[in-house]
Amino acid sequence: MRLSIVIPTLNESAHIGGLLTDLAPARQAGHELILVDGGSGDGTIEGAARLVDRSIQAPRGRACQMNAGANAATGEVLWFLHADTRLPLEAPVALLAACRAGAAWGRFDVRLSGCPRLLRLVERLMNLRSRVTGIATGDQGIFVTRAAFEQAGGFPDIPLMEDIALSKALRRQAPPACLRIRIVTSSRRWEDQGVIRTILLMWRLRLAYALGADPRRLARLYGN
Repeated sequence: MRLSIVIPTLNESAHIGGLLTDLAPARQAGHELILVDGGSGDGTIEGAARLVDRSIQAPRGRACQMNAGANAATGEVLWFLHADTRLPLEAPVALLAACRAGAAWGRFDVRLSGCPRLLRLVERLMNLRSRVTGIATGDQGIFVTRAAFEQAGGFPDIPLMEDIALSKALRRQAPPACLRIRIVTSSRRWEDQGVIRTILLMWRLRLAYALGADPRRLARLYGN
């Protein structure tokens, strides 16, 4: 079973090196790394060229970029990772074990990179919420079989909440495999904009989306 690992980027030269280093053993084992750039001007593509199998360009937007990567992928399982993610060595092994056991899709528990104690509560609530609701977010490293991804129609072409929308479509097919191995996601937004302020913003956006708000307006509020 071969993985195609899709990484959407936009000006991530300062962060993506760590992830690509973490993924080097998976690449050496024959899995595929695809970088999908949305128009970086900071040398992201050039810096990553030696460490990925394919670099492609797509119109800016995480959903559009990830769909482009999925279309170019050759593996049976798609794994979508943010450029500022860090992985424990056992993450790909656990993912493949879950798929071989019959999982159609899933995600990892997450740990935020920062030190503030409040972030420990945030990450615990993120993992609990995901486990209870069966909804995954992009920073939890969503993985999905190609068949399930195609049946779900891929990521909807919206500028925000594309991960929530895909999770809901996949959840109609099967519950997610909720892997307890923790991948690390950057807490830079929380720390730059304030932990409490960011939590409240996230809750506001999720509630508005659940009530039918236009994702384009929510993206402007989020700062995309």
